[in-house]
Amino acid sequence: MLFGVLVALVLIFVILLDGFETVVLPRRVIRRLQLARIFQRATWFPWSVLARGLPSGPRRENWLSFYGPLSLLLLLAVWATGLIVGFALLHWSLGSHLAAPAGTADFGTALYMSGTTFFTLGLGDVTPSSSLARLVTVVEAGTGFGFLALVITYLPVLYQAFSRRETSISMLDERAGSPPTAVELLGRLRHRGHLTAVGPFLQEWERWSAELLEAQLSYPILAYYRSQHENQSWLAALTMILDVCALAIVGVDGVPGLQAQLTFALARHSAVDLSQVLDTPPGMSDAERLPPKDLAHLRAMLTAAGVPLREGRAADEKLTELRRLYEPYVKALSDHLLMSLPPWIAPAGAKDDWQTSPWNAQ
Repeated sequence: MLFGVLVALVLIFVILLDGFETVVLPRRVIRRLQLARIFQRATWFPWSVLARGLPSGPRRENWLSFYGPLSLLLLLAVWATGLIVGFALLHWSLGSHLAAPAGTADFGTALYMSGTTFFTLGLGDVTPSSSLARLVTVVEAGTGFGFLALVITYLPVLYQAFSRRETSISMLDERAGSPPTAVELLGRLRHRGHLTAVGPFLQEWERWSAELLEAQLSYPILAYYRSQHENQSWLAALTMILDVCALAIVGVDGVPGLQAQLTFALARHSAVDLSQVLDTPPGMSDAERLPPKDLAHLRAMLTAAGVPLREGRAADEKLTELRRLYEPYVKALSDHLLMSLPPWIAPAGAKDDWQTSPWNAQ
């Protein structure tokens, strides 16, 4: 059956191409019809709908935290199942030249043969009985072996990237609070007499933004991996860094503007590209992150902390212009991923994660 052979070959090719683009290819795929991307959209939608029905808090975060790892395992299972079915269809379309104990080799037998060959079990109860069938069996065995090796190498690389991302996020707790805010970061550094450390800090986070961009463009599934604490996330960290840079560019005494511009450019690049990869176009939001009343409060807090923000109409317009460059993108990512954006000003009485415990010890 020529049609069956063509379908089998197309199925095998599509899955191998998808695996190569997802795991091996170190650049993003701009083609919209990609199996991994379709799978991600099809599974994330019902998962997020169920999450929205849960109250905000630990239960929702626990539910969402399962999606990233579980969807990765399910995607690997989809690839493996597709390859097994593809090779079984190829055997069956070529005439099922298989020697089976029952003497007949139907599609079920071909599927069984394909599964045992793909996972290199080598049971031997069903064997190929023609040269072409033997060739298909050898090719499938090699494909299965390569697939398992790919999985073994893929998972450590993914989790190393996740670990590097989260290490820096965890360090924000004592520096900028939980959730991290720009006012807390500047105020704490000024209070401790280390305001000069803002430059090296922003330089470090410029590198973090670059690593975030490269890792999550290569492995978009990482965007769905949640942080250890519900008031922390890679998106909150990225947004806070953009907030700090925006304030520094407008003008904060003692904060270097040049490094702020460099970090802002790369962090904004990360937000835009990740929004494109996750198909979350920017849009206007009804919720204003920094209304005029809060901006006045922010100025007062920074002034009281010894790091006054430049005042005047020009400064306000500059801050609004900078915010428009990134807030629509991070808001779209927040709505899609169900990750809360950090406020500009920390809530009254908020404690850092290191100050709390399950037993409310202080």
